[in-house]
Amino acid sequence: MLCFKFLVSGSPAGSYRAVNSQQKLVSLLHEGVNTLDKVFEYAVVHFPQRDCLGTRELLSEEDEIQPNGKVFKKVILGDYNWLSYEDTFHLSQRFGSGLAALGQKPLCNIAIFCETRAEWIIAAQACFMYNFPLVTLYSTLGGAAIAHGLNETEVTHIITSKDLLQSRLKAILMDVPRLKHIIVVDKKPKSLPDLPRGIMVHNVAAVQELGAKPENSKSKWHAPVPSDIAVIMYTSGSTGIPKGVMISHSNIIAGITGMAERIPNLNENDTYIGYLPLAHVLELSAELVCVSHGCRIGYSSPQTLADQSSKIKKGSKGDTSMLRPTLMAAVPEIMDRIYKNVMTKVEEMSSVQKTLFVLAYNYKMEQISKGYSTPLCDRLVFKKVRSLLGGSMRVLLSGGAPLSAATQRFMNICFCCPVGQGYGLTETCGAGTISDLADYSTGRVGAPLVCSEIMLKDWEEGGYFSTDKPNPRGEILIGGPNVTMGYYKNEQKNREDFFVDVNGQRWFCTGDIGEFHPDGCLKIIDRKKDLVKLQAGEYVSLGKVEAVLKNCPLIDNICAYANSEESYVIGFVVPNQKQLTGLSEQKGIRGSWEEICNHAEMEKEVLRIITDAAITGKLERFEIPKKIRLSAEPWTPETGLVTDAFKLKRKELKTHYQDDIERMYGGK
Repeated sequence: MLCFKFLVSGSPAGSYRAVNSQQKLVSLLHEGVNTLDKVFEYAVVHFPQRDCLGTRELLSEEDEIQPNGKVFKKVILGDYNWLSYEDTFHLSQRFGSGLAALGQKPLCNIAIFCETRAEWIIAAQACFMYNFPLVTLYSTLGGAAIAHGLNETEVTHIITSKDLLQSRLKAILMDVPRLKHIIVVDKKPKSLPDLPRGIMVHNVAAVQELGAKPENSKSKWHAPVPSDIAVIMYTSGSTGIPKGVMISHSNIIAGITGMAERIPNLNENDTYIGYLPLAHVLELSAELVCVSHGCRIGYSSPQTLADQSSKIKKGSKGDTSMLRPTLMAAVPEIMDRIYKNVMTKVEEMSSVQKTLFVLAYNYKMEQISKGYSTPLCDRLVFKKVRSLLGGSMRVLLSGGAPLSAATQRFMNICFCCPVGQGYGLTETCGAGTISDLADYSTGRVGAPLVCSEIMLKDWEEGGYFSTDKPNPRGEILIGGPNVTMGYYKNEQKNREDFFVDVNGQRWFCTGDIGEFHPDGCLKIIDRKKDLVKLQAGEYVSLGKVEAVLKNCPLIDNICAYANSEESYVIGFVVPNQKQLTGLSEQKGIRGSWEEICNHAEMEKEVLRIITDAAITGKLERFEIPKKIRLSAEPWTPETGLVTDAFKLKRKELKTHYQDDIERMYGGK
């Protein structure tokens, strides 16, 4: 396992590096391949005819009426159709040439506002080739946030989909006066009434045809240099309006170099499933890691991922069954969902089956902790669970938020593959640490990547110091070539969050609190913004409270809230529908889902169960919520209450539940 090395004077504050980058941080995958267009060209030269990007054919679509009267769209999808590396390169080249013919200039920003799909990467590679800085925006951002990003970056061209043009963009076009060209990645809508004058709509195929014309294809593109901006990535923003992070070509290449080094035997025989938002640094980095190594990427979505996914018609195959991926990135929310679904099915087994599963689970947990494999258990007991993700998964990478110990253990055991838990931020290209795949301990995020080094800065107010025993603790500062250029047009925030040391290296102050263990692995233990001081002076880490209580089977999601003028913590809870319905039947409480959630007796019963879970999880008395509000509506990015990575948006949640906050604190 990797371990750290003390630098400078051996201070416990660090900095800490991976043992294989003690002398120098690594910044390149291949010598001379120092911009993203060259990374793709390298892959095309080495893997020209290998599959690159795959999309499933839509065979049929139908509406299915649910027992509650709601209508769900169900799809039947066919095989994956593949573009080779050479095909993808030519399509990107023509698209870039076509954009130039439509007036897009090098070093002038262009936006992409689109779901995760092959055309996203084709468009991105075109922009990297032609040196058009790519502005990325989450497809779930609200109208004001989208308009803010487009106006701040002064874009004249935007790449989007027909659905997002109709549902999101159309309403704000009057607020984005510079916009002149909209390029849709699918078929152009037949009619677009009420579009502001002067805006032209094209589809990708038409732009590629334009780019293939002799007079346009001959035009020489303006190749980027490593320090040029490749991407301006707008964060989903768990606080305030989104900020645009300026990421250079050299930043991204350093980040993907560090990530790739942690994935053993990564090569052109690997298959990656892409379904997280490409506007998120975790997904974009993961896909660029794959492209740089000649892997194939098959596209999916959270609604079509598995056979049981919400949009897959019963009896037909989900994407993992068809693709049989070997690599996958996931946010904890997705893994928690898989874990809870499987454990619910285990509870429904006969006593013999359940006993067999629990015995096998505990036996395997003991064996892997000793470094042994369990081929018989894997084949007889866990094969069916493993098939949920296609049956060929060899590495799962978790990022975006902390993964609970229970879920991490479950994924390691039942999916028969290691889970690498990573830590990074948009401001560090998603790179910071990734746990060693042979490390089966939980709750830690591993050692620094070869592109990064980490220091711990004392935080007096929170009581964290690098001199703490048994382990040094403090605010995590990440330095290295993967640390980005800062926030777009936001000098004040740049001065607060970034600095350059005496050696000219950039550092980012994360606001997260960590501790380094003796073997060189980092553990995230707190967040500065999540710390609230109660009336009596006790400090409560809201994130810590949530992490402990999310392990409770009754809870799908939870937001802890505290006010410095009050003496106790309260919570908003999204309960697990199956568990709560079962509990209400035991209590003889009947009614609709909303009525069950609003029932005072159910609130009281859930609070009792949460309190037991908090005591088991060793929370302090003052950290345990004293009152809760059950929410019948799940929190999704579409509701605006969580980000695309399912991180809580505390400000929006506070506004949404303001009446309940006043009630729970005795105001009403």
